[in-house]
Amino acid sequence: MAESAARAAVFDIGGVMLEWDPRHVYRDVFDDEAEMERFLAEVCSREWHEDNDRGVRYAESCAALAARFPQYTAEIYLWGERTEDMIVGTIDGTVELLGELQAAGVPCYGLTNMEAETYPVRYERYAFLRALDGTVVSSQEGVIKPDPEIFRRLFERFGLVPEQTVFIDDVEQNITAARALGMQTVLFTSPAQLRAELVTLGLPLAPAG
Repeated sequence: MAESAARAAVFDIGGVMLEWDPRHVYRDVFDDEAEMERFLAEVCSREWHEDNDRGVRYAESCAALAARFPQYTAEIYLWGERTEDMIVGTIDGTVELLGELQAAGVPCYGLTNMEAETYPVRYERYAFLRALDGTVVSSQEGVIKPDPEIFRRLFERFGLVPEQTVFIDDVEQNITAARALGMQTVLFTSPAQLRAELVTLGLPLAPAG
């Protein structure tokens, strides 16, 4: 068991609780997989998308990007038009773990990099988001993970003690930032792996049978 057993859990959403990937949309657009990967690496890149996560609206970010890459104008605007199609569903095992933790009385929160347009839609679409005890959303804060500031806002808003809180994310740099602030962490790879690590950290879950 950890030196200080976790008393609360904080979940990332995309990649941990929702199966999100822009390839679900762009495979319908590009016949050539290599061209699609170049587009996602160099045009609608992670760096570009970070501005959306900070709260820049799609109308603005897509217009600016299309001015730089006019040959991809339609594909760029498709990001905002079909953003919900980038989700193929929930990661059911993680959502089940959330329910088990809450049933055992463990406070559970969300900390997500998510766009201003998409979070309200997903909040209504997925009941588990409404079941969380609170969520800090990057686009509402104007700051994204792994910036330590968004973690500090999480701690202050919900009265969390970092050393007694476990943070679950699928991105290594976010895990590194959380650990540097004293949080216990789990780098998510699967619901089964997450269950095993949460049990090790002292949270009230039954080990996988």
